[in-house]
Amino acid sequence: MKYDLITVLGPTASGKTTLATHMAASLHAEIISADSRQVYRRMDLGTGKDLADYLVDGQQIPYHLIDICEPGSQYNVYEYQKDFKAVYLRLKEKQVLPVLCGGTGLYLESVLRGYRMDTVPENTELRHSLEGKSLAELTDILSGYKQLHNKTDVDTVKRAIRAIEIAEYYRTHPVTQTDMPDFHSLVIGVDIPRELRRQRISDRLKQRLEDGMVDEIRDLLAEGIPAENLIYYGLEYKFLTYYVLGKLTYEEMYSQLEIAIHQFAKRQMTWFRGMERRGTVIHWIDGTLPLEEKVRQIEELYRMG
Repeated sequence: MKYDLITVLGPTASGKTTLATHMAASLHAEIISADSRQVYRRMDLGTGKDLADYLVDGQQIPYHLIDICEPGSQYNVYEYQKDFKAVYLRLKEKQVLPVLCGGTGLYLESVLRGYRMDTVPENTELRHSLEGKSLAELTDILSGYKQLHNKTDVDTVKRAIRAIEIAEYYRTHPVTQTDMPDFHSLVIGVDIPRELRRQRISDRLKQRLEDGMVDEIRDLLAEGIPAENLIYYGLEYKFLTYYVLGKLTYEEMYSQLEIAIHQFAKRQMTWFRGMERRGTVIHWIDGTLPLEEKVRQIEELYRMG
């Protein structure tokens, strides 16, 4: 069966974006992002947009589902499915190959497997029952659910409560197939050794802080975006907001954030392995190979169809 889509996934700092854009340049393709935080405008350094990667040998690679929401809003997987479908169908109509690229496992799996993700309403009664519980207690409650939703997404009490709310909803409203387009995707995973990944994460964190990531947080707060909303986004936005508010020293912020990103990358890999167990065939490519060789291997797999 001919491939209608190429998917490039991998943990943070694996080099997946650079690989996807170079492959897109070679195949005259366009990128559809699968990153839950890169949808937000003016949240650039903290989300690792690396928009310079979309310029390949002087050629601007078109991209989609980046910078489509205002900071402070809470974009979700239901909206992502709708937006992905619209972009995918538009590209297919133009006979342009879409390349799905990202590291948000839930977003990737929701389109690759066609899961129906309804908008989950607030459950006031459930929220009242969870009031006053610690993050550890909420994490224990969430671990009792065996649903699709990301059970590791518990950086804050607010996120944990929302995750439990979603999991409880799907306990009584089973996940079904959605009306996603019928496509056949070649799925590529970028695999790099753990120690190299850790080194890249640390180097990239230092660089983004030098590039002004703290100022990015200050600017967002100055816009009037509530600190709680930024903390909700987790990782960089959580720890840097705490630092700007004076709740962490710079050293505490840096140390805790670095550890959190390493843990996040590990959870991403756990999700991808889970995708394989649930039936997604992932062709893993050695991320340490020269870029040209990685592109060649993917093109060969794509031609084999």
